[in-house]
Amino acid sequence: MIVIAIIGILAAIAIPQFSSYRKRAYNSAAESDLKNAATAEEAYFVDNSTYCTRSDLTSANLFNPTENVLVSAGGDANTYIITAYHSAGDKTYTLIGPGGSITSN
Repeated sequence: MIVIAIIGILAAIAIPQFSSYRKRAYNSAAESDLKNAATAEEAYFVDNSTYCTRSDLTSANLFNPTENVLVSAGGDANTYIITAYHSAGDKTYTLIGPGGSITSN
């Protein structure tokens, strides 16, 4: 009986921690995809002397996001803005480029 009580206490501690770890992993996937999308924008700029003006980098075959990560991009020939969000995460990451820093909310 004591062993079952100890296992129950450990489970009560471990399960919330595990959920927190998973959420951080989902957020990290979104942030990583944001950085990869920015690299794709810069690579496009090197080849074309302009940034990709399509709203979706995947339709231009420049970038393929991780499963369940929504990445959207926009901008004009001289600048871009990219946002990334994982459906199971709790943060949205934004990068305004070129040369901008990543912000989250």
